[in-house]
Amino acid sequence: MYWADYRKGSKKAKGHFGFNINQGIPTKVYLTEGNGAERPFVSSILSPEQTGVMDRGYQCHNDFDSLQDQGKHFVCRIKALTTRTVLEKYQINEGENFIFYDAKVLLGSSRANLTKIPVRVVGYKVDGKDYYVATDRFDLKAHQVAEVYKLRWTIESFFKWWKHHLKVYHLIARSEYGLMVQILGGLISYLLMAIYCHEEHNEKVSIERIRELRATIFNELCGAPDSTTTAREKTKKRKKHHAKT
Repeated sequence: MYWADYRKGSKKAKGHFGFNINQGIPTKVYLTEGNGAERPFVSSILSPEQTGVMDRGYQCHNDFDSLQDQGKHFVCRIKALTTRTVLEKYQINEGENFIFYDAKVLLGSSRANLTKIPVRVVGYKVDGKDYYVATDRFDLKAHQVAEVYKLRWTIESFFKWWKHHLKVYHLIARSEYGLMVQILGGLISYLLMAIYCHEEHNEKVSIERIRELRATIFNELCGAPDSTTTAREKTKKRKKHHAKT
């Protein structure tokens, strides 16, 4: 991959994906060399009124200001030691014991990297670990902000499954165009499998169902009877026999 600079003696490419958490599928994909920055794609991926859910690597105070200017929302984990100038503290509701911080703040210091537009920071605890999340969603309750950030694990789970079972790291193309075609082919394959699992079994995509489908297709290609169809035919014959007797 001559086009994909990473470091001396090494070539790598990087995919930047927009993921729709509500639908559980990627909706946008961009491809850069391995050294390509991730933050600039956030604005391209998000549309006005959409909310981006991001990890600490996307913390950038200038970007927080820019997204708010564009009418785009965000829920982004920030570093615990980030300087916060408190403008207003919000009361934590009873029953939200895992929430320990909720305030309207300016992030950064006056000397550098200070947000121009205030943000809301919600702090919560999970399994003894503290999380701080910055957002412009003042319309949500504190526990809802925490729940939104937790949805980020949907993204991690999808890509873990996708990479492991569809073997997308086994490159069959080296050009930028060919690599994009392979990525899109892998995503289309996943979507077709998701549709099949939903329509035929009313469940989420699973490797067990995919293996079952693969065996059925293989048997059909080889001319062997499908075990599922055979079982159904036997059941029908038994029912007819009992009806006659």
